[in-house]
Amino acid sequence: MLVLTRKNDESIMLGKDIEIKVLGIEEGKVKLGISAPKTVEIYRKEIYLEIQEENKNAISTRSDLGQLKNLFKKE
Repeated sequence: MLVLTRKNDESIMLGKDIEIKVLGIEEGKVKLGISAPKTVEIYRKEIYLEIQEENKNAISTRSDLGQLKNLFKKE
C-alpha cells in the first residue's frame, strides 16, 4: 500500500485521468473530491462489497431458476 500525506487543497493523480483532491479536514474526517472519466465506477468500499455480495446472490439464484426451468421443460 502506498501511503501519501496531503494537505487541504492538495491532490494526487492516478494515471492521467483521475485526480483525488483533499477538499477539507474536520472532526477527524477527510472530504475528498474525485475527478475521473464517466466510464470509471467510483464507490465507497462498503457499498462496493455489498454490490459484490448481491452479484454473487444473483448468480446463484439464476442457477436455481435454470434448474427449475429444466423441471418444467416439455419433452
